Amino acid sequence: MFLQPLIDAVEPVSSTVQMPAAMSEGAESIDWLFYGIYWFSVVFIVGITGAMLYFVWKYRRRPGVSAAPTKDHTGLELFWTILPLGMCVVMFHVSYKTYITNAIAAENSMEIRVRGQRWSWSFQYPNGESEPTQLWLPIGKPIRLIMSSSDVLHSFYVPAFRLKKDTVPGMYSQIAFTPNKLGDAQIYCAEYCGAGAAEGSGGHYSMLGQVKIVTAEEFEKHMKEISKMPDGMTPDKWGQELYVKNNCATCHSVDGSAGTGPTFKGVYGRKETLTTGQQVEVDDNYIRESILRPQAKIVKGFETGNMPPFVFTDEKIEALIAYLKTVK
Repeated sequence: MFLQPLIDAVEPVSSTVQMPAAMSEGAESIDWLFYGIYWFSVVFIVGITGAMLYFVWKYRRRPGVSAAPTKDHTGLELFWTILPLGMCVVMFHVSYKTYITNAIAAENSMEIRVRGQRWSWSFQYPNGESEPTQLWLPIGKPIRLIMSSSDVLHSFYVPAFRLKKDTVPGMYSQIAFTPNKLGDAQIYCAEYCGAGAAEGSGGHYSMLGQVKIVTAEEFEKHMKEISKMPDGMTPDKWGQELYVKNNCATCHSVDGSAGTGPTFKGVYGRKETLTTGQQVEVDDNYIRESILRPQAKIVKGFETGNMPPFVFTDEKIEALIAYLKTVK
């Protein structure tokens, strides 16, 4: 299930050998910079290594030949000092210009909130609606992502945009881009500490998601449908879908197995002992509070779970409650 977003993502075919398809306006300039530095390095490493091997062979030790002392050549020393320095200055200038171009958001940018939490991404749109895992964007519209973390350090990484930015607890970070190609782009977390894997509850490696770049009409349609229960679906089935989409399984199993959070098997109506020693019954009000304010009442034995708060509409919370009632 952790890999489902990766399986479902259908990225456009790349026109380069080493890079995924470029799906934002700034990605191509980054590619030109990358390949420029890459081939600059290839040419010089081949030239320097070739010259070194040639001189090793030419001036190898031979019988009857004595080595002559070398003399200083100021002009040559200045040449191989100043020329590489000038090349580095040029590369820095081009790199900085490319960075600034891709770091400053346009005035008419659409601002979207991104939140990282163990172990998933969630996105809040300008209309106040939010969804996990998938980020829908209209093609050709400048985007500004305001990112934060609910718990630990994460790193929001979209190779198709050539952009990566850390999300740090207690502060905001941002990236800006303009999507220019229809299709799906993969989201990763580039933080490789592996935390959580030992408990069997996922980790940074499981924080996968998708960016879906669609037409303006499709985007507006999705914004209208995002908070509604899909046609033909019962509340408990919608709740199960929300359970999967929000990566609840990374901490809460439905088969009774241990995790960083209490299992959902038989949770509704169960008596839970809190860290304060108080006993509470898991009813509708308790579930609602646990979703919106998860640190208000912590079950004994799960003090280190650190569940982030979720922003759900009443309809979604009621669907999740309906689903939990069916998990026996």
